[in-house]
Amino acid sequence: MCRSGFFLLIPITNTDHIIIIFLIISTTIIWKKEPQILFNLDKNLFLINNCDLHFKVSRDRYSGYPLTIEGFAYLWAGARATHGVTRGRVCYEMKINEEIPVKHLPSSEPDPHVVRIGWSLNNCSTQLGEEPFSFGYGGTGKKSSDCKFADYGEKFGENDVIGCYIDFESGDEVTMGFLKNGVNLGVAFRTTKEALAGRALFPHVLVKNCAVEFNFGQKREPYFPPEEGYTFFHDLPMEDKIRGTKGPANKSECEILMMVGLPACGKTTWAIKHAEENPDKKYNILGTNAIMDKMKVMGLRRQRNYAGRWDVLIQQATQCLNRLIEIAARKRRNYILDQTNVYGSARRRKMRPFEGFQRKAIVICPTDEDFKERTLKQTNEQGKDVPDHAVLEMKANFTLPEPCDFLEDVAFVELQREDAEKLLKQYNEEGRKAGPPPDKRFDNRQGGFRGRGGGSYQRYDNRDGFRGSYQNRSGEGGSGYRGGEALNFIGIFHYYSYNRGSYSQNRWGNSYRDGGSDTRGSYNRNQQSSGSYNRPASYNKTGYNQVAAASPQLVGFGLESETFYNLALL
Repeated sequence: MCRSGFFLLIPITNTDHIIIIFLIISTTIIWKKEPQILFNLDKNLFLINNCDLHFKVSRDRYSGYPLTIEGFAYLWAGARATHGVTRGRVCYEMKINEEIPVKHLPSSEPDPHVVRIGWSLNNCSTQLGEEPFSFGYGGTGKKSSDCKFADYGEKFGENDVIGCYIDFESGDEVTMGFLKNGVNLGVAFRTTKEALAGRALFPHVLVKNCAVEFNFGQKREPYFPPEEGYTFFHDLPMEDKIRGTKGPANKSECEILMMVGLPACGKTTWAIKHAEENPDKKYNILGTNAIMDKMKVMGLRRQRNYAGRWDVLIQQATQCLNRLIEIAARKRRNYILDQTNVYGSARRRKMRPFEGFQRKAIVICPTDEDFKERTLKQTNEQGKDVPDHAVLEMKANFTLPEPCDFLEDVAFVELQREDAEKLLKQYNEEGRKAGPPPDKRFDNRQGGFRGRGGGSYQRYDNRDGFRGSYQNRSGEGGSGYRGGEALNFIGIFHYYSYNRGSYSQNRWGNSYRDGGSDTRGSYNRNQQSSGSYNRPASYNKTGYNQVAAASPQLVGFGLESETFYNLALL
């Protein structure tokens, strides 16, 4: 039913009702026909842009917060600004608006609320401070670059304001320092212009269960006066602002590369190398390894210092991955799906939500000798995550992809198709001979034994995803996004009203729903049997507002490659 038709069903009992209905219908018509009027942001503005899928950027593009439900509370989430600098003395401010309660985390979890703030190159990952030319100052009182941590400054947390300063005017050196609540903490990092080689450094934040807000100079008054001689980003001339990589302008320019291969065959290695060799693509790697990299503690992977049950953490990481894949299908980016994807049915299921993308399969099939060698190496370095019987099950059911309605192309990286087919016949036979009787065979596609009686090894076809993860019922609204086409009553008035409120993140299931009303509070985490994810439309503690579920036609922020979903709701 059309939007105006929906609202005409409201009984008209007095003049107030008539006025309200008129406003709603008028607003809806204007919004549909002229979205640029409501969202006419200059594409040259300095904004938060390049972020992790689980970092939610607010409507004003100057604040955001991470998902914290379930296993997401273990993850770091990063975001980088649209522009960087190569000269001058420049500064910006970041305030921690809230440390989001995460009572579902174990008490043994170290530092559940942390923010790391600083600078990085355009081609650095979102894990600030964990690679070269990525410089971060963290709330634990540590600074880090290239995963080297050292004491610096003071600890900081909720309601603290950190000023970030960079100086290109000190000869051949480039220095970076920080202020806490207006108090200068001194120089934290030094590099050289020669080492930077003309590359710009961008404002960058990495958060763990914290909501943050930026001041790039767009506020009428700064939180604290800037140091003498320094200029806020917004006050710089446009020629001094270096634009970062722009994302795809439309869905047809987006790529998704689906890795296909057995565990430890080299999929992740290829994915990382391909992403590094194509920095302009800004590939998002979707895989369990990528999730675990975002769970690091002081730059170290969890395997080395995790006191809890490892299998439970792996299961939570896999659940996070499945949710990120659902989010990814609604965002115009380039992706590498780093999972086994050996089942034909799983490949079809997971590619369906990415209709309109350039979809390509990358098959990694080394020789049997190389595969055994790589498996042994991974076991020695990381432990044995995938049991032998699970690998045999995959071998028994492994099929090679073909170009079809959901795959435009198939590429073979090592053994080409003819040789890969010969080896695959050997693997199929090996798996069937070694496997249990058909009625007890391990079913990776369901995350346990057939009939769902097991569940111990959900991860292995969690590399292949859960069945029913995607519900494309909303047309352009996105996978599982209910009400993708409808602009609801609450959604309109959230745009025009200014609600001071909190937000709730409920357990995710097979659908994604945004909307609802807000109340003044902190964090409301409800577990619903229906398995839907409901976020009230507005999180607004210090000046930003999340808009409720809106029509996918409302693309009007004026940014080159972002849709309304990307900007407001991910």
